[in-house]
Amino acid sequence: MIKKMGFSSYFLIVWDFINYAKSKDIPVGPGRGSAAGSLAAYGLDITDIDPIKYSLLFERFLNPERVSMPDIDVDFCMDRRGEVIEYVTNKYGKDHVAQIITFGTMQARAAIRDVGRAMNIPYAEVDKVAKLVPFLPKITLSSALAKEPKLKEIYDTNPEVRELIDIAQRLEGISRHASTHAAGIVISPEPLTDFLPLYKAPNDEAIVTQFDMDAIKNLGLLKFDFLGLKTLTIIDKAEKIINAALKEKDGDSFNAFSARNIPLDDKDTFALLCAGKTAGVFQLESSGMKDLLTRLRPEVFEDLIALVALYRPGPLGSGMVDEYIDGKNAEHSAGSEPTGSLAKLGLPQLNEILKETHGIILYQEQVMEIAHKMANFSLAQADILRKAMGGKNPEEMEKMKNIFIQGLKENKVHEKKAATLYNLILQFAQYGFNKSHSAAYAYIAYQTAYLKAHYPVEFMAASLSADMDNTPKVVIFINECKDMGIEILPPDINDSAREFRVKGNSIRFGLEAVKGVGGSAIDAILETRAESSFSSFSDFCVRADSRRVNKKVIESLIKAGAMDSMGKRAQLMEGLPDVMEAAVRYQKEINMGQESMFGDIHVVPAERLPIVDEWPESKLLSMEKEALGFYITGHPLNKYKDKLGELGVVPSTELQDLQEKQDVNLCGVVTGIKKIQTKKTGDLMAYITLEDMYSAIEVIVFPDIYRDAQEIIAQDTPIIIAGYLDKTDKGIKVIAKQIVTIENSAQIKKQTTARKSRNENNGDPGRQRAKGTPGQSGAMN
Repeated sequence: MIKKMGFSSYFLIVWDFINYAKSKDIPVGPGRGSAAGSLAAYGLDITDIDPIKYSLLFERFLNPERVSMPDIDVDFCMDRRGEVIEYVTNKYGKDHVAQIITFGTMQARAAIRDVGRAMNIPYAEVDKVAKLVPFLPKITLSSALAKEPKLKEIYDTNPEVRELIDIAQRLEGISRHASTHAAGIVISPEPLTDFLPLYKAPNDEAIVTQFDMDAIKNLGLLKFDFLGLKTLTIIDKAEKIINAALKEKDGDSFNAFSARNIPLDDKDTFALLCAGKTAGVFQLESSGMKDLLTRLRPEVFEDLIALVALYRPGPLGSGMVDEYIDGKNAEHSAGSEPTGSLAKLGLPQLNEILKETHGIILYQEQVMEIAHKMANFSLAQADILRKAMGGKNPEEMEKMKNIFIQGLKENKVHEKKAATLYNLILQFAQYGFNKSHSAAYAYIAYQTAYLKAHYPVEFMAASLSADMDNTPKVVIFINECKDMGIEILPPDINDSAREFRVKGNSIRFGLEAVKGVGGSAIDAILETRAESSFSSFSDFCVRADSRRVNKKVIESLIKAGAMDSMGKRAQLMEGLPDVMEAAVRYQKEINMGQESMFGDIHVVPAERLPIVDEWPESKLLSMEKEALGFYITGHPLNKYKDKLGELGVVPSTELQDLQEKQDVNLCGVVTGIKKIQTKKTGDLMAYITLEDMYSAIEVIVFPDIYRDAQEIIAQDTPIIIAGYLDKTDKGIKVIAKQIVTIENSAQIKKQTTARKSRNENNGDPGRQRAKGTPGQSGAMN
């Protein structure tokens, strides 16, 4: 079939660069998209998912009756994706390979803001109009006017706003800027300039097409997606840590561990998933997904495939999630027959197709199976039906409906029941998901869950290393480690590696995590330490290459606690100038061949450092945060943990799951303040950055609140803020309604009644939390 469709070369090119990647130990994903339904791809080791075992359909990938270019997207390790692109470029020639341009288009809110700027309308007024556009993906201004009565009212009553929106509607959807596609690569048989224009991206050496992906497809050129997936990097790092330990234990004859060879029915893995302990687990990290896991309680790999497909806005908002879970629970207690709405039709063949999803149509492939097995469609025709159901062509829909009903009638299904089935399929089809893609990503999710269940320390060390430059993520992982009983050790100049490393049941911070300590400095430190450990602060300053390990680097190491074994931080910082000066003199003497004249500096006793009091805890933590981006040896909020629970404080990481305008209580340390004067009255207001134990959130403090609270808003001061969410396309902010110190919170009446989150209102598995627990929503009155 592939040869007949003329795609043999395409498959072999994909096989070639995947084979190259694997030969160089570059991690490759198990599959992505509908290509996981191809047995040929599985046989060529392009994918790792057996399409026969999981009932994945080839025709969902390639349809012989509607030939279109194949699309095999491939995930690579984030760190080494560039090596594969370089291989392809060298193999086929630089003039035959290029990355693909992508055009960012003017979206509804951005169009309003851009037009408002051009019309010289005050930003605050434009912003109010823009915020009336519902916060929904790909929403247009015309649909926004239909959905939001307040926007329609201001459009009808305010001529300036009407003009603003009318102009914005004309600009909506046009290209706003160009950039390089994150994954797309084009390969041509002749030089690319024979087919399309090229350009060199600004501030980049990459050659990029001037035609976008759709135009390239229309030209018949081969397009490939080389995607970087950080999770593959994490799995690879974890495997390396595990195998290094196995080799140290068993010698060269050790049995290497590979996540590709793990059993898919591991009880410990499913126990971890059912408990919702999935921080760091691919696709299953969000609070909503954790709640769904605890409700659905996956028992087999197929449950995970369903989980990935279920956790999307459509199924969450349609009630499909509840129907799936109810069906699963009912079958456990009453038998093995599906119990969903489609089961009521009394069609045994339909029930058999929907058995694995407990009576609902969850996958696009199920629509195809129903048409194939019950209405005499070929699988290729069934794929055409699937596409028609997802499209907006009434004529084709009517044509396919008649063929479908006729096919069912030929199989002795009454016409009325056949029409009912078609209409029910149509309802489900709009939420149907590609099972092949869901299976591939469920496999990666399972791999990470297995690693966390069986190699928790190694997995968390790998996760921390992969996200070292993502401070909020590192904070989440550090807190997760604490919950798992894994001790996080601060950086240590004699023990830290470049990345996070495992030490028994602990994880030692990596030197790369220290801000201001670059790769060159780390190389110098590790090279010198390989000769022998640093015996003292002076020994370090003497032996480390001062050209690469300068004063600022050493200051960062002191602030981060990496030098704690050599003295108190205040003492080391105070003595640094003198010790460095002596070290520079010593190194000069060494270079001049006069080591004996100054040999005693090599081991300066700690007593010769200045005797000063250690910094107070607040300064220690502040300096630590400056050097690492977060606190590690303590936190300013630690002593208030019990009180935070009583106040119904919401962790910053859970704000994304709450609805617009929802009241929240926050508690954190003020790490940034920006004061401005309002244009109308000249009153002071402030934008403050509030940081809790997880991440930072911006809080807007308007003049009436700022007047009363300005004295308690100070850098590094823990405060409590009662406010409400302001969610925009630029992120989440909180509008403050009240600000108090933690010490004064007892004087304020607390409201700890849980409010429904956005996800709960839309059928999300997220459930209300018990009163008085951390993470609960509720504002102080």
